[in-house]
Amino acid sequence: MKRVLITGATGFIGRHCLPLLVARGYEVHAVSSREITANELNIYWHQTNLLDLSQVTALIAEVQPSHLLHLAWYTVPGKYWTSCENLRWVQASISLLQEFVHYGGHRAVMAGTCAEYDWQYGYCSEAITPLAPTTLYGICKHSLQLMVSAYARQTGLSAAWGRIFFLFGPHEHPDRLVAYVIRSLLQEKVALCSHGSQIRDFLYVKDVADAFVAILDSTVCGPINIASGQPVALRELIYKIAGKLKREDLIQLGAVSTPSEDPPLLIGDVRRLREEVSWIPKYDLDEGLDQTIEWWKHESNQ
Repeated sequence: MKRVLITGATGFIGRHCLPLLVARGYEVHAVSSREITANELNIYWHQTNLLDLSQVTALIAEVQPSHLLHLAWYTVPGKYWTSCENLRWVQASISLLQEFVHYGGHRAVMAGTCAEYDWQYGYCSEAITPLAPTTLYGICKHSLQLMVSAYARQTGLSAAWGRIFFLFGPHEHPDRLVAYVIRSLLQEKVALCSHGSQIRDFLYVKDVADAFVAILDSTVCGPINIASGQPVALRELIYKIAGKLKREDLIQLGAVSTPSEDPPLLIGDVRRLREEVSWIPKYDLDEGLDQTIEWWKHESNQ
């Protein structure tokens, strides 16, 4: 029996992983900081504070998972880039991994970020692009990746590191770009945006979750970009949303300034994901936006 422990199970990505893990035959043990009562998928829920080592030790001793999918982190928009909470999550993640290995775990996948790369290069390849994070968030994630890699070599653990680029979809924080634009237009408010010429790499959250589960179920190790590989200008993305809602009149580009360090181009090389993991997205940008818009419409009617 494949027994997986998934952290961040109620988060933006984690909630979409749950049915995929069940479908692949895992016994799923999901971690949440709050009590969960609903259980449609026959998932074992564990209310645990991952920043408390004693609770983590007790959890791993009880579950003794064979697989670990670690998605939990501090992710409050506007704050996580510089928050000292990042340091606590490095410590917590290492402790979690050590307990996992101590109790016989053999396959771990953790969530990284494109913020680990040197953004001056624009096109980010796991094997070529320099790693030079400039934020505390990126530095902590990259430092953890180095420690996980070294620990895996020393212990024989099979470990992979999914570097997430830009994502969107149901349950996204309302202040993030796609959610903000959709919500503004649904409320018939002007969407104040930047100039929109930045080129980015967006992937629908259900595809992000599917990629993580595929990586977990594989034997591929090391850093793997989780991205679409398809560049899109932010202004194109914004106007796609506006066109679907027929409210182009509510878009105001250039109303928000962009930081001087904001890179003009940031996309992921997805060859490892496609060739080694044998994974491709199930949704294109339009399909993902359509589903996201419908979800926000439903939310606005609640």
